Amino acid sequence: MWGRIKNDERVAHWCDSRMNCIRQAGGPLGGRFVMTHTRRMAAKRKAPKAKAKRRPRGKLAPARERRGLAAAEVALPLDQPEVAELAAQIVAAGGAAIGAYRDPLGGRPLVVASLPLAAVQPTPFQRDLSPTHTKRLATKIDEAGAFLDPLIVVRGADGALWTPNGRHRLAAAKVLGLRQITALVSPDETLAYRILALNTEKAHNLKDKSLEVIRMARSLSKNGKRESDYASEFEAPELLTLGIVYEQDSRFAGGAYNPFLKKVDRFGDKPLATSLRERDAWAARLLEIDGEVKRIVAKLQAQGLRSPYLRNYVVARINPVRFHKVKKGDTAPPMKVQQALMRMSASAKKFDTKKVSSADLAWVAAGAEAAD
Repeated sequence: MWGRIKNDERVAHWCDSRMNCIRQAGGPLGGRFVMTHTRRMAAKRKAPKAKAKRRPRGKLAPARERRGLAAAEVALPLDQPEVAELAAQIVAAGGAAIGAYRDPLGGRPLVVASLPLAAVQPTPFQRDLSPTHTKRLATKIDEAGAFLDPLIVVRGADGALWTPNGRHRLAAAKVLGLRQITALVSPDETLAYRILALNTEKAHNLKDKSLEVIRMARSLSKNGKRESDYASEFEAPELLTLGIVYEQDSRFAGGAYNPFLKKVDRFGDKPLATSLRERDAWAARLLEIDGEVKRIVAKLQAQGLRSPYLRNYVVARINPVRFHKVKKGDTAPPMKVQQALMRMSASAKKFDTKKVSSADLAWVAAGAEAAD
């Protein structure tokens, strides 16, 4: 079939057995291909189907069913048995119990209180204090002229008052010289172990998370429960292993090894104390592997290779599960952690730096930028 296009160039069409049509400029005896299409696709273009209405981006669908308490159920007098003992403890600590209420979602009792700064301490397993962040936070609070974000406070060991999520705000209040600090005090002591979910001050990096998780784990290991019983508190099993490593080497490049550990590390059903001893051995092996990686990186640099992704490249090359794709719903690891670490160590020892080119590093850099 012949036809014309805008520049009067003659065009030929052919259709094969699959109804794929090819249009070629310059007639049937030569020229170049300029377009391919199918008759079915052309029909779709002529009669497009009505698209289903989509919710505009940024719009959230409200839940169909309403949950939680009604307004009359939220109010809670301070003399109620649920909070009376806690209110008395607040007064004994030199504070003031301002009021009480039930959480509108779960119905748990909470006391709104003013507490002296000396009466509140951060939980002992929180991340280390950042002086820079504390000073910046104190400056912003002072500029606002109001301390608007109350601490969450729970009863800790020996009846002490702990904040699981307010270390920097507490320190900022001390920098500002405040006498009292506002708080939401809960009788639920388990909140002390929900740091990662409660923290709203400063985003946790991998090191912060790992150190907090291992500190919590050491505190909870005396209870005799299984490691898997604390899955929600610890958030991810690899954080336990990395936490032990960070305790021994604060400058460990955990980000390079985290993808590897995510694929092989799982919460165990052994008692937490037993599991931590096992993870101590994994951490020791991981530090040995990192020593080999540093040696390889030094050799690559001596060969003239310079890249901020050298360590990541080497770790990826010796990762025994780098090609394993996690399927949806698959919870079993491709291999056990100990086996994976042994293979990784063996690969590091026989790593041939002469086979690495600058082009290899360019691909790693491109992949890292795409991930960012």
